Parts: sequence; structure tokens; C-alpha cells
Amino acid sequence: MKKIAIAVLLFLSTGLYAQNQPGKLTIDKIMADPKWIGSSPSNLQWSADGSILYFDWNPENAAADSTYFITKENRTPQKLASSRKNEILYHRNLVFNLSRSQALYQKDGDIFLMDTKTGKTRQITQTVASEMNPVFSFNEKRIVFQQQQDLYAWDPETGQLQQLISVQKTAPAESKQRSGSQEEWLKKDQLEWMEVIRERKEKKEATEAFTKSLPKPKQVRQLFTGDKMMRNLQISSDGRYISYTLFKPDQNGKRTIVPNYVTETGFTEDIPARTKVGSPSGTSELFVYDREKDSLHAVSLDSIPGIEDLPDYLKDYPTRLSAAKKTKRLLSVGRLSWSPSGSNAMVEIYSLDNKDRWIMQLIPSEGKLKLADRQRDEAWIGGPGIGSFSASAGWLNEHEYWFQSEVTGYSHLYKYTIQTGNKTALTQGSYEVQSVQVSKDGKYFFITTNEVHPGEKHFYRLSVTGRKPERITQLTGANQVVLSPDEKHLAILYSYSNKPWELYLQDNNPKAKAQQITNKAQSELFSSYTWRDPELVQVPAADGAMVPARFYRPANPDPSKPAVIFVHGAGYLQNAHKWWSSYFREYMFHNMLADQGYYVLDMDYRGSAGYGRDWRTAIYRHMGGKDLTDHIDGAKWLAKEHGVDAKRIGIYGGSYGGFITLMGLFTSPGTFAAGAALRPVTDWAHYNHGYTSNILNTPAEDSIAYRRSSPIYFAAGLQDHLLICHGMVDVNVHFQDVVRLNQRLIELGKENWQVAMYPMEDHGFVEPSSWTDEYKRIFNLFETVLKRRSN
Repeated sequence: MKKIAIAVLLFLSTGLYAQNQPGKLTIDKIMADPKWIGSSPSNLQWSADGSILYFDWNPENAAADSTYFITKENRTPQKLASSRKNEILYHRNLVFNLSRSQALYQKDGDIFLMDTKTGKTRQITQTVASEMNPVFSFNEKRIVFQQQQDLYAWDPETGQLQQLISVQKTAPAESKQRSGSQEEWLKKDQLEWMEVIRERKEKKEATEAFTKSLPKPKQVRQLFTGDKMMRNLQISSDGRYISYTLFKPDQNGKRTIVPNYVTETGFTEDIPARTKVGSPSGTSELFVYDREKDSLHAVSLDSIPGIEDLPDYLKDYPTRLSAAKKTKRLLSVGRLSWSPSGSNAMVEIYSLDNKDRWIMQLIPSEGKLKLADRQRDEAWIGGPGIGSFSASAGWLNEHEYWFQSEVTGYSHLYKYTIQTGNKTALTQGSYEVQSVQVSKDGKYFFITTNEVHPGEKHFYRLSVTGRKPERITQLTGANQVVLSPDEKHLAILYSYSNKPWELYLQDNNPKAKAQQITNKAQSELFSSYTWRDPELVQVPAADGAMVPARFYRPANPDPSKPAVIFVHGAGYLQNAHKWWSSYFREYMFHNMLADQGYYVLDMDYRGSAGYGRDWRTAIYRHMGGKDLTDHIDGAKWLAKEHGVDAKRIGIYGGSYGGFITLMGLFTSPGTFAAGAALRPVTDWAHYNHGYTSNILNTPAEDSIAYRRSSPIYFAAGLQDHLLICHGMVDVNVHFQDVVRLNQRLIELGKENWQVAMYPMEDHGFVEPSSWTDEYKRIFNLFETVLKRRSN
């Protein structure tokens, strides 16, 4: 271990001299504050009337972005005075009535009503309390909003305000006496022997009886939550029904802490952090209150089709399978949507084991559910527009509901008809529908897909009847579109592999040409280097799959023929594409490596986004399986097809990429001569629940999956050179992961490994000094190990 450390330190001094030569990429330059690259616009938003497009931008290289704007007539960006920012009303914050003649919005905790034709605005509330979530209801005759958890209805004609419900934690407690108790005996004895007390009691009871016989004053219906939290409070469009869920979090999950050592106070401080995978989940219930009948329905989930279907992985645990057959699976109530007139509602329900999603029609008058669609996946439910946190769905009209499903293996668009129960596929093919918006008139969908190429994003118009989509954008790369309110113009954030994001404007017409609006994404310094357009290649895997990858080919390969494989993080993410990468630092680093004679391969391994369900779920129950063998096959491809020395291949990556780096060095020694694992997961049982339980289930329920997927169990296999870098205040992948692995490697007596700690960095580094230090260590590891000459 001492020899490699000394060699790295010796090379550090000579390497710094080479990096600072004029006209060359250096790590200091690449990892500096990203403002040196240029300024890309972001956060595109149209004004309420669609006459102005606002965006964040920083062409002046100031300390932070400012708000800029253009108009359809004047397309030269202008800076908005900071004093005017609070005046902006964004179109995306408006809630329209059916005819779109009126709109509601919330501002500074109050509710406003706007006439969309004249722009005249009327303030509805002006209170210290905060009002939110305004909607048109009671057949658009009243406006309903939420104050705290209570619902109110306001009549625009009379100005009358009515409270619809009052949400309380518990009902008032009633005084009860135990039968046969001492209190009961004393009360009876008093009434028997004390005449005045008996007379007063009789008068009181007579008064109460008379009061009860009088017409009751109007009261607000109270809804009680108990020890649960109310969520998703909604009213139907006709004002008759109020729906909500009650969520009960499990209080038994132990939360972790992250020690913060470098603080202003000089004392170590604890950062409260997440629970770990397998921590008990909360439960949710669905309720519908019928205002007309003053009745409350607790919607039963017990009869949902397939609720008792157990996941296949339990077959590996016969004892547990037998016990599981006697219980129903736990469910979570997701998104609920009322139809335009309020006569129908659709609700999404998910199994907590992540295997099922049901779209159910809610029959509100009965508080019952009817199946519209069930999607089951023995791995886990996911994909674009699918999932409890990213559901994409809504109503076309009173009787047609649209949603996305991966039932064919790719996320596509479907329509469900209430009267017939028919489901119609509106898109199909080996590509993904990645975003959906319905036109104002309800006749079209505006969708973004990767139909042209998995590495491109284009905007289309599609009839609700499901004919062939009409492609609107033409620029090769990624087109992130924000449609104008009148649907006549596209505001586009566009980028290509070696060109950062710029703003374009285009008419909503397939024959129209996009006009570039901004041109500051590349500074003069950034443009002085000829950035590579990485080759998009297909790497054959051992199982016959073709793995998409970016390939950086050196113009002058080093005589030792070294190569580096980069592993992107996030697991479910795409990086072998034709747009400016979120891994822009790594992209620049790969250009520098190619300049230094390295071949560089960046793979969209199994588990990556953009390629459909089978690619996404190929890592189910075995992370470090096909996702790792894809990289091993990548190493073989580099040697076979490009003459790379198989003994001079390095690997590196952060987060999930750090995990794969560890698995590669631990389970396939000799494949990668050196690896840099940045902020790596070392034991999946210590990661979060939302991500990990999808892929590996939970440690208590599927110990097999965790045992074969966690690097710490394979640390004995380390033979090659390993660098670990980790931020100490990482609240995502905790520094504890590295500490535990560190101890394991010590106990195993391993050599040729080292750990670099960053005391003030979270999961995503912030300080340029940290980025620079980290990547100098990575570069010098590769230079020392991969280029060293044989004796």
C-alpha cells in the first residue's frame, strides 16, 4: 500500500506541471466553478396570457441567475428588475374553468379570481391564514379552497362564504361511568335522598329535551383524523362529494444521523437523516363524504382483484410463503382525479411490495371501486409516467380517462372508456412516451418520446383517437418543450452531445424552423477547445444484448493502450445519448483522458433509463449482476475491437457507479487494474427504502437478494488498486458505508487501497476544490497504474 501511495504523490507534482501547460485541458480548469463554461437558460415559464416567456439565466456571470424574458414580438432577452419578480403571474399556476373564461390562482397565501379575456382580477381572500388549492366546483357556481385542512366555498355572485367541512383530530370525549362503580352508586344515592338535586336534574332534562325538539342550527360537518394525517383533500366538480385519504405513518422506523464535524460552532453536530430500507411503511385509507346525504364512506380495498397474489420471490422462502398466504398485501392509495362534471372519479392504488398498480373507478355514491386497469410486474412497477410519485394521467371528457402503462414492455399511452370498460392503446412500438399534455380543446395529446432514437427527445402532436403522432421538433438531440398557453408556440431548451443547453422558439408546426434565442451557453474559453462528439456504439453482451454506450476514441493512443470505463450513477438514468449530459464534468474529463491517450467507454448498462421495462428491471434481485457483466463485456470489447491492453483497463463512477466499481474489483479481480469508487453504496441494507425496496425487496424479506448484491460481502476478492472518495456529510449514501467497508478491508489485510474524505461535502459535491482534489486523485491513479511500464 505504501508503494502505490508514494507513486501517486510523486506523480501528483509532475502531473500538475503537465496539466497547467497553455492550450490543454486541465483538471483545475474542468472542475472550476461551472460558470466558466457559460450560461444556459433554465426554468422556462409562460406568463398567464402567454405574451411573455420568462426564464432564469446568467449571461453576466453574476453570483446567481436572474430572471430574463422575451416576448413574441421582441425576442431579444431582457433582464427583469428584481423588484418586479413578485408581479409575475405564471400560466402554470392557473386553474381554469371548463370554458377557460376564468382562472383561479394563489398568491402570497390568498386566492384570486381572474377574467382571462380582460385580465381583470378579483381578490377572494385576504387573511392572515394561508389559503390554497382553489378549484371551481358546484357546477362552476362557487369557488372552493382550502384553509389549513378545512374546505370553504365562496359564491362570486353573493360574496357568501360557507365552510364545508372542519377537520378535527379527535371527536369530543364523552363522560362515561363504569357500571357498578363507586361513582355510579354515589350518584344514585344522592338523587334518592336529596330532593333539591332531584328536582334540578328533572328541570335540566326537560330543558334539554325541549332544546332538542327545536330546529337544529346549521352545523359544519366534522371529519376526524385520529392519529392519522389527512392527504389529497378534494371536492368533486358538482360539489357533492369530498374525497381524502388518511395516512398513518409507522412510528417504529429508526432514523439515522449524519455527524457534521466541521461546523461554525466548533462542535460536532448531528444532521437528522433518513430511515434505512425495510423500515416499516405507513398505511393509507380512502374516504368519500357525500354532502347531499351527509354520509361518510370508508372505501374498502379488500376486494381489489389480485390483492392476495403474492410476489414470486417468496418461493425462495417456503416458510414465509406459507405464512404470507394467510394475509392480504398492504396497499397505498395514490392519485385520485374527479371527472369534469364530478360524476366519476379514478384512483390509483399500489401494493407496498411494488408489484401491482391498479387504476380503479370510484363509484362515489356507494363508496365502492371497480377495476379499470391492473398492471403487475414481478420486478417492480415503474417507467416514465408510472408510479406513485410520477403518475401521468387525467380525463379527456366525462367518460374517457387516459393513463400510461408499461404492459407492452415500454411506457405507452392508453385510453379507458367508462361506459364500455374498453382500453385503447394510443401509442405503440419499441420506444417510450416520456411526457404527456392534453390540448385545451381535448382533441390532442402533446407528447415527448424517444421514438426517433433512444438517445433523442422529440415533441409530437397526437390525436386522442390514437393515429400516428406528428413530429413537431426537428433538431437532433434533446428538445425539452414548454408549450405556450395558446398552444401556438414552443419554447424549447435544446442541447446536443457537445453543445450545452440553449433556448429556442418555434411555431407549433412540423414545417416551422426553430429560432435560437440565447447564445451564451459556451463561453469563449470553453469554445476554444474542440469538444468531442462521442460515438454512440453498441457493445455486445454475453447474453446477446447490445449495450448502448458513448465511446471516446483518442486521436493519438498512448503506446500502452490504456482504457477507462465510466459508470453513471443513479442506476435508473441515461447517459449514452445525444444531448448535453448532467455529467458534464465527467464529459470534459473524458475528453482530457482521450487527449492523454486513453480510450473511454461510458455505458448505459442494464438498469438504465430510456430502453423500456426489460432493460430497467434486468437488475431485479441482483444488483451487481447484469449491470456489472455489461461492463466486463465492455472491457472485453475494448480489447478485442480496439486493441486495448486488457491489463490496463480502469473503471470509475459515483454513487451507483461507485457501487459497480466496488463489485467489479471485488468479484472480477484482474478485469480492472484500477478503480475509483466515489460515494459508493457498500451495503444495500443501509440505503433508503423508496429506491432499494423496488429492486431488492427488503432485507428481512429477501436476504438472498441483499447478500448477492452488496459489495461488503465480497471485499475478500480485492486484488487490484482501489481509491474510495466520499463526502462525510452525505445524507444520501452515508459515510457510514465507507467506514464499515474500511474496517472490513483492514480486517482482511488488504493492500493497494486508500480512502479520501471530504469533511464538508454532501452526496453531490459543491466546492470546486473538492471536485478538483477528487479528480486529480482519480487521474493520478489511472496514470500510475494503467500507464506504468512493465519491468
